[in-house]
Amino acid sequence: MSRNNQDVQTLLELRPGQSLELLKELHILTRDGKINQDSRRKLKQVYHLYQFIEPLLEQVAADHADITLVDHGAGKSYLGFILYDLYFRQRQHENKAHIYGIETRDELVQRSTELAHKLGFPGMSFLNLSVADSIVSDRLPQKIDVVTALHACNTATDDAIRFALEKQAQFIVLVPCCQAEVASMLRKNKGKALANPLTEIWRHPLHTREFGSQVTNVLRCLQLEAHGYQVNVTELVGWEHSMKNELIIASYKDLPRRRPTERLHEVLQTLGLEEMSSRFFTPAHGQDA
Repeated sequence: MSRNNQDVQTLLELRPGQSLELLKELHILTRDGKINQDSRRKLKQVYHLYQFIEPLLEQVAADHADITLVDHGAGKSYLGFILYDLYFRQRQHENKAHIYGIETRDELVQRSTELAHKLGFPGMSFLNLSVADSIVSDRLPQKIDVVTALHACNTATDDAIRFALEKQAQFIVLVPCCQAEVASMLRKNKGKALANPLTEIWRHPLHTREFGSQVTNVLRCLQLEAHGYQVNVTELVGWEHSMKNELIIASYKDLPRRRPTERLHEVLQTLGLEEMSSRFFTPAHGQDA
């Protein structure tokens, strides 16, 4: 393929209006504007996620212009920067929309802060905070519209859920990753549960890991429903791109809470996971709205 044809091919893969400078800074494009296979996969994944998030932002914008989005476990902030470039940038002159990237690694926070300044993205802030600190920090608004957590490992997804619930988020978008805590608890309590034939589902170590991951996300969905959210679960991308591709989208609808609360506690009890009730916490008494 000639150089001109390669350039055309690259441009066809990008969203209209996408900043080439941003993609080069994120190392998705090379300095001469090329895109390799790994970067193509990463870009496709973020674009796919953007297709789910954009209509949520539109719903918020229909109610108020000062949209706030917090990306937990932001890492290098690929998602935040591309969201800002494709959606928030057109609103930056109004100074009414803002993305906050929360990350505990200071070097990544500093790098993202410098990049936002370099690109002229004033509606982006990056904070070196733990989840507990982010909930009470005066550097964040009391209420947040959208909370995202993309590939937040193990309990980081649950921390993002806790933050979203505390901040009364209208929408929560999660792509969980590397859930090990429930599997560890299943393994620990396996001996006590042997009398129950359901134990066969997670008797073998490989099944314990996979079943634990599945149960973790089931419990998260029940927890969100127990707080009045409508929950949808789908795939982020095809299996050929990532094995960690479960996408959970929760929309606050003030739905009845009692039934999902009861079901969550029944699942914990059935699987011998009662010790985890504080992590998958529900409203007091599972009260209906």
